[in-house]
Amino acid sequence: MDMTHGGLIMNYTNIISTTDPINGFNITNLKDRPHLVEGDDASKLTIYFESKASLQAYRDIPVERPERDLPVTQSNPTGDYAS
Repeated sequence: MDMTHGGLIMNYTNIISTTDPINGFNITNLKDRPHLVEGDDASKLTIYFESKASLQAYRDIPVERPERDLPVTQSNPTGDYAS
């Protein structure tokens, strides 16, 4: 959606996912379903879950940090480069 703010045209995106990412079930009745919002006002992703347990399982997934966890890459095949 385009909105004007201070003379600037801002593009806002709100993607809504109704497929529970833990169990793959399609959530048809969104009322009172657990959900969370990832991102900021300019670019949001709203994810709905079948249950609170499914939401908690999603939250328990560790965040990947490639800059820390994957020191060996194609451009640094030995892992010797330190940034």
